[in-house]
Amino acid sequence: MDSVGIIYQGFTAEIALMLAISLVLLLISALVSGSEVAFFSLSPSDQQAMRQSGDARDEAVLELRSNVDSLLATILVANNLVNICIVILTSKIMDSMFLFTRFEFLFKTVLVTFLLLLFGEILPKVFSQENPRWFARVVVYPIKFFKLLCSPLSYVLVRTGGRLSRMASRGAEISMEELADAVDLTRTASQEEHQMLSGIVNFVNTEVEEIMRPRIDITAIDIKASYEQVKRIIIESGYSRIPVYDEDLDNIKGALYVKDLLPHIGCGNEFGWQQLLRKIYFVPKHKKIDDLLRDFQEKKIHVAIVVDEYGATQGLVSLEDVLEEVVGEISDESDEEESFYERLGENTYLFDGKSHIVDFERVIGCDEDIFADVQGRAETLAGLMLELRRDLLHKGDMVEAHGIRLTVQAMDGHRVDKIKVEVNNDTPQNR
Repeated sequence: MDSVGIIYQGFTAEIALMLAISLVLLLISALVSGSEVAFFSLSPSDQQAMRQSGDARDEAVLELRSNVDSLLATILVANNLVNICIVILTSKIMDSMFLFTRFEFLFKTVLVTFLLLLFGEILPKVFSQENPRWFARVVVYPIKFFKLLCSPLSYVLVRTGGRLSRMASRGAEISMEELADAVDLTRTASQEEHQMLSGIVNFVNTEVEEIMRPRIDITAIDIKASYEQVKRIIIESGYSRIPVYDEDLDNIKGALYVKDLLPHIGCGNEFGWQQLLRKIYFVPKHKKIDDLLRDFQEKKIHVAIVVDEYGATQGLVSLEDVLEEVVGEISDESDEEESFYERLGENTYLFDGKSHIVDFERVIGCDEDIFADVQGRAETLAGLMLELRRDLLHKGDMVEAHGIRLTVQAMDGHRVDKIKVEVNNDTPQNR
């Protein structure tokens, strides 16, 4: 082998020991690399099933996921330390077994890179992507050990990253305030222009939770529904993309696109429409809508399911909802004109229970934040009544605050559907 620059020097017991240690380290590298994909690929339904399983390993996985910054720092530190050890040992093994007369750096680089990439990165990540829950349960205790072992370095990484993030966000906040001040100076602009400028300024600070359609208003299809039922739901709703669930809305299986049904419109009730389901996109409720818009553009999708930290479905958000934050209400020929309130008299109104408190205050002309002292975390008129009454609501129940009387006029099951509002003349009005 001298012609290619390598002279074989023999195989000793010391080399065998180093080789065995290198193989063990390569296995550890594979497990750590795969764990990164496994932990962060768990779907909301996986997490919900793990919460209900009662298995100690599932609980340990969820515990590690509760602090994603610390988990990611642990995985990165452990993986890099193990890979460094592999590089050092592999180099020592090659130096002991072979004498290089030329191309030493090239041989070592190609071999070590190939081993680490194939067996330490690519294969374990591909496998863990296909079996995230199984893989996470296998590596959870080794990762907990590494978290304890690497805690000093992980702590430094998390603190440094957090400090840099706060510095960046502080700069962004200053610039946003300056933009808001600039918008306030545009008094000569029309109301529509001023509204659009304000929407652009607030765009990056708005969270998905603020614009989503709440869970109770989601139109969805049971995966066990017949084809005739599916067509009826599509016709009644008028939506072109509808989520499909199994048993309840916390277990969304995909989305049904109406255009995919068009070639099969004449099929009978035996048609297996479930085969047309497309993968649906899940987003956390605190995601910024500018990031969501970027995701919509990159993934070429128009709708997403909003979930909380436990993976439970909170609502649905569409591309139209995001755009409306800037350009205002978008209506097309299929939209029906509807209002969330009806004026019954000079100081009497009938509101939908799901009406937002801000919209309610605007309609009746009272001071903004008039209910700030009593609304707690309520965002809707029905929620405000629950905060005031501190009990379940029934038809005819009445509460009063700041000279405004709210009476439950109609119920839809356990949900408040209509609320009668009577405004006292002494209620503080907007000036």
